[in-house]
Amino acid sequence: MDWYATVFEMIDMRSFSNLWFWIALAVMWSSTSHYILGVPWDMVLRAHKETQNDGAMQDMNVLVRINIRRILYIVQESGLVLTGIVCFALTTAALLGWVYGREFAQAIFLLAMPMSVVWLLSLRTARHIDAAGLTGAPLIKRLFRHRLHVQIIGMLSIFVTAMWGMYQNMSFSALGG
Repeated sequence: MDWYATVFEMIDMRSFSNLWFWIALAVMWSSTSHYILGVPWDMVLRAHKETQNDGAMQDMNVLVRINIRRILYIVQESGLVLTGIVCFALTTAALLGWVYGREFAQAIFLLAMPMSVVWLLSLRTARHIDAAGLTGAPLIKRLFRHRLHVQIIGMLSIFVTAMWGMYQNMSFSALGG
């Protein structure tokens, strides 16, 4: 038996009909919505609810500060190179997907494009928090707003991906492909 045929039979390169693609999409957006600027959302909620002891608030402030410095350092050191690589990869996926009709590239684009928008939004939020020196309640308010924007992007992304995936599956089934 041919090894390549066996692998491709098990993996199913038709992404939108593959259950693993939809699981990966759900896990990706769940994780993205849970870790806001690298800070677990339960930590933000605990700091928001805590009034007696400010240990959770201090922990959250420190973790946000660490992750913001990390994000800003990455952008400062290699932001231009990363921008070029990401733009090249997104353009390649879009061209392979919609000009050459490769469903796998369409799926990669529909996963990666919204995540690049979330990365830009996170960068903007990190710069704002760093410039304003936000801590405590104002920081929590900014993180709440950032999470809301991430969730809106996620809902739109899941909706567009689901609509395109259903269209692809119906086209493939109806046309006997």
